[in-house]
Amino acid sequence: MSQPVDRDDERAPNERPVSAVAPQQLTVTTAAGTGRVPMYATSAWDLPRATVKRAVILIHGRLRNADAYYNLARRARAAASGKTADTVLIVPQFLAAADIAAHRLPPENLHWDWISWMGGEPAQGPAPISSFEVLDAILRQLAQREKFPELCEVVIAGHSGGGQVVQRYAVVTQGEAPLAERGIALRYVVANPSSYVYFDTLRPDPAGGFSQFDAAGCPHFNRWKYGLDQAPAYARLGQNGLCAAQLEAAYAQRDVVTLLGGNDCDPRHPALDISCAAQAQGENRLARGRAYARYLRMRHPQGLNHRYFEVPGVGHDGDGIFTSAAGLAALFGA
Repeated sequence: MSQPVDRDDERAPNERPVSAVAPQQLTVTTAAGTGRVPMYATSAWDLPRATVKRAVILIHGRLRNADAYYNLARRARAAASGKTADTVLIVPQFLAAADIAAHRLPPENLHWDWISWMGGEPAQGPAPISSFEVLDAILRQLAQREKFPELCEVVIAGHSGGGQVVQRYAVVTQGEAPLAERGIALRYVVANPSSYVYFDTLRPDPAGGFSQFDAAGCPHFNRWKYGLDQAPAYARLGQNGLCAAQLEAAYAQRDVVTLLGGNDCDPRHPALDISCAAQAQGENRLARGRAYARYLRMRHPQGLNHRYFEVPGVGHDGDGIFTSAAGLAALFGA
């Protein structure tokens, strides 16, 4: 019997220049400096849009192929009947240095190491701006009531590598306050990531529970982005900042939807993180997602503001995930 085709499995190497750079630009200014990020978006998204009620921000995977993810967002929006006119789509693009050189882009374009943007690390240039600060900047724009007077919901979603971005950002975000002050709901949609950030040194054990992990064979198992050790500056974790318990308590109360492909269970998938730190969380993406759901429920018996859905028959396939009934509901409230 033939297996379903995984149309978004990211098998192509990520360490080569992207084929397309997004045509729109977002300027991001922080205390560390200023830079620009390309993005795909519905029309001129940052101009006043009186009819917009929802914004969906979709994060690309490790290939940085924002064009493919923008097309995916449009297909998903089309599949959500009646959700087209009032929803703006935004897909930022986190470029690598090779992309800047290959496309002869101006020096003000932010660029990261190949995958460091997945964990919120600072850009290599032109200023050390975190990829999470880029998301903060988008949320600040959306929170402007003079531009979006009817906006009531923002969704930040990502599949695979993008799912890793969203999960970590949901833990350490500094960008939700402007939306909350204006009564705009914010939901995080995490789809098929290779790993999650744990809040202590417990990891899944063979009995289906959680035990202290033996670090002898993997001394860095709890480093960011797998744990909170050596978290980036953006996380504000440590002296005179936040503690792990505060981050976890806030994360537990955020609106988070995790979508797992029921067939995303190949331990040899070419895009799967097979580092020892990732393997400490489970042998494949499905197992890691199930374990993380158990982990959070164990730690928060009083309840979580999180939901988990497995999409039957879907593997490592962003299209299959986001156009499923659960995916459409998570993105558009359909």
